[in-house]
Amino acid sequence: MIEAENLTKRFGATLAVDTISFTVNKGEIVGLLGPNGAGKTTTMRILTCYLAADSGTATIAGKNVFTQSLEVRRSIGYLPENNPLYTEMGVVDYLKFIAQIRHIPRKKINPQIKKMVEVCGLEPVLNKKIDELSKGFRQRVGLAQAMIHNPEVLILDEPTVGLDPNQIVEIRELIKRLGAEKTVILSSHILPEVSATCKKIIIMNRGRIVASGNPEEMSGRARGGGVVTMVVRGPVEQIKDRLNAFKKIKNFTVQKTEGNDRSRFEIISNGEETINEDLFRMVAENGWVLSELHQEALSLEDVFQQLTLKES
Repeated sequence: MIEAENLTKRFGATLAVDTISFTVNKGEIVGLLGPNGAGKTTTMRILTCYLAADSGTATIAGKNVFTQSLEVRRSIGYLPENNPLYTEMGVVDYLKFIAQIRHIPRKKINPQIKKMVEVCGLEPVLNKKIDELSKGFRQRVGLAQAMIHNPEVLILDEPTVGLDPNQIVEIRELIKRLGAEKTVILSSHILPEVSATCKKIIIMNRGRIVASGNPEEMSGRARGGGVVTMVVRGPVEQIKDRLNAFKKIKNFTVQKTEGNDRSRFEIISNGEETINEDLFRMVAENGWVLSELHQEALSLEDVFQQLTLKES
């Protein structure tokens, strides 16, 4: 649904986006992360035809953002970081105005507004002017304007910025519901929100993509391998000898548990593939007792810090 290849954008001497490439499949909710100045907003502006890249290509729903920009704009809904609402207008009047400039047929405007009111939970503020609304309801109006023409792709830049915790949860659940029908790419600094909402994550730093994939995959990359915790009752030296013989294991540490009848091993594999089945088989074949075996994962905050600080 979204395909970018070698996108590059400079602002004078500043290289804001540095030959990045990525794809987003239909129906995916993808989080675009990175520190301030990483190039996230510039990338979103290129995809929405707000800015032209200096080089590279990008397509949205098969349409080229450089040569078919009008067709692309019809296919996307965009909520910028600074929600650009006409605050002197009423909620319904504003949505009607957006529907008209989106060329929605006259007979379909009211039914589409009614649908957006239901989807975005705008019933309590229908008779209010936008400048009377809370930050949370203004974001809802922004989402409604981004979706009123039923786009295939939603691009949301910091959709929960400035919201209180309850409002963040509400907008997060709304985005998850939207993701069941549309392709969504969103930028956010609230990492737990991204972890709870997105199945795929792209991390940018200094204009480049430093990692992409699901949180588990990136946890393995940040650590240099998958991490497994194993608690076993058995002869420690023999267990260590068997672990040393495993080619899939990079290294491990061992410590006694309470009562000294079991040993806890933290094992780091050479790659991202799981070694749980191999470890279970090893314990079973030797007649030892396995008390605990589970995959460990870094939090998204830890992954983000390691990948962005390492590249700084």
